[in-house]
Amino acid sequence: MADYMSMDNLKFILHEMLNVEQLCQFPRYADYDKESFDILLSSTKDYSDKVLFPVFKETDEQAAYYKDGKIIVHPVIGQMMKDSGENGLIGATFDYEVGGLQMPYTIAGALGHIGEAANNNVTGYTGLTGGAAHLIIKYGSQELIDRFVPKMLAGEWGGTMCLTEPQAGSSLSDITTAAKPNEDGSFNINGQKIFISGGDHEYSENFVHLVLARIEGAPRGTKGISLFAVPKKRKGSDGLLESNDVITAGDFQKMGQRGYCTTHLVFGENDNCKGWLVGEENKGLKNMFLMMNGARIDVGLTAASVATAAYYASLQYAKERPQGRRIQSGGVKAQDQEQTTIINHPDVRRMLHLQKAITEGSLALLFQASFYHDLSENGNEDEREKYHDLLELLTPIAKTYPSEMGRVSISNGLQIFGGYGYCTDFPLEQYYRDIRIMSLYEGTTGIQSLDLLGRKVVMKNGQAMKYLTKEIIETIKLASNYDDLKPYSDQLSNASKELEGVLMHLLQFAMKGEHERFIADATIFMEMMSTVCIAWQWLKMATVAKTAIITNNMVFEESFYESKIHTMRFFFKYELPKIMACKTTLMNSENLTIKEQNSAILI
Repeated sequence: MADYMSMDNLKFILHEMLNVEQLCQFPRYADYDKESFDILLSSTKDYSDKVLFPVFKETDEQAAYYKDGKIIVHPVIGQMMKDSGENGLIGATFDYEVGGLQMPYTIAGALGHIGEAANNNVTGYTGLTGGAAHLIIKYGSQELIDRFVPKMLAGEWGGTMCLTEPQAGSSLSDITTAAKPNEDGSFNINGQKIFISGGDHEYSENFVHLVLARIEGAPRGTKGISLFAVPKKRKGSDGLLESNDVITAGDFQKMGQRGYCTTHLVFGENDNCKGWLVGEENKGLKNMFLMMNGARIDVGLTAASVATAAYYASLQYAKERPQGRRIQSGGVKAQDQEQTTIINHPDVRRMLHLQKAITEGSLALLFQASFYHDLSENGNEDEREKYHDLLELLTPIAKTYPSEMGRVSISNGLQIFGGYGYCTDFPLEQYYRDIRIMSLYEGTTGIQSLDLLGRKVVMKNGQAMKYLTKEIIETIKLASNYDDLKPYSDQLSNASKELEGVLMHLLQFAMKGEHERFIADATIFMEMMSTVCIAWQWLKMATVAKTAIITNNMVFEESFYESKIHTMRFFFKYELPKIMACKTTLMNSENLTIKEQNSAILI
């Protein structure tokens, strides 16, 4: 079987870089240890090898489709829902009291990475179900928890999040789905939602949709949005499930992730759709962000996983494909030599190094964010607040960088395959189609960039940025202990200062009330800050690898650790210098994208 991810790299990040077993000191995770974590990783890899990866191509070819009022999906979806329910993985991070496993988010993410690298068309169904159940547990009444959560965690019922509407898109302040209160405490829901991932299929008896809607008389904008649990079917007077007037109107046919359905739902066509309030009235968007932030990390992880699978497919092809001969001294090809495999050509090696640098750097950042998530929910109050702020700051980056640069990574893989990469005989074209949606899921790159610059870097007077700077400085100090890493620690130090200078430049516009000017180039700022953060992760990995070599405390072959150091050097040569182009753009005084009043300039 072809490789689609690296267990060695995953364990290196978890155990050597993060020392994830230190989480077991907290009472919540006391039942776990390093051995149990590794058993979970191995069993998930075995399951993915046998069940998910073999049908990766099938789930694309036998795409989800709409027929007779429901969505038809590949049978592996049904098996995945059933198996995940039986082994407890849908609620892996939940409390024991509600049927969870109290697993660290970092480990749950690692298991997710294995499954998503094996087949990214499948795992979203269980992920959204778990996310919806978590939100009900957090904000819902005990009655709602008892009614919905057990079936969801058992994999018998699915769960979704319903935000987007045809006329509003990402502008949630403009949603029109309405909620009218009933005497029995329920609400009549009326409206439409589109782009609902995992919104319906024949392998779940019921679906619990978490719907954003506006109660009659609520304030305008986002301050008047409430959150409701709206099942596809509700219990009738006889105790059996009956229609709740939720209609599946169709499925959007997509260029990628074709096995992962994306539905159009209509609520209350016959004015008989009941929903139940989750949390307080008019606090729906705030509550939904619990699920959205987790989903953003999940999207970034899926993107990194897809790009990882593409990297290993590219690496295998490069090792096997003979073409051309190496250039000898003087620029002459030795025609009497046999063809060499393309992995020996410098430009192919450059593209492979780029894929490795992007994918492994992305995974390191994602698991760093997940680790902060675990720390934010354990320990003393000050520590929890610190790590919560770091998680908030890194979330838009952890979603965006793998989504955007993962696409670049796979595009380079297509180049390695040449014409074959564009053909369905090989998997790269599917990986390329699958990853394209990741920069759109859970808020486009533009929205994530606005969140980063407009909210996260300035929250609490920049406290999160101060925390992040301290983390980066700590890595720089450790790397500086090694003579051959010091040039790179100096380079990261300079890059961090360049980022700070650009931020200070932009903040002057916010302070003067020129808010549109402040955020106009937020996407360029995202690119710059993301690159610095990935460089931070690579320097951290190289320092851990160097320490393992020097101390002879190596779990893997020495070449594994040398490869980490080499890839760090590659990233610092080829990728980190690109921040200076971002700086040039961000410091430029011309306002070319802001529409001036009465401007006659056309695009």
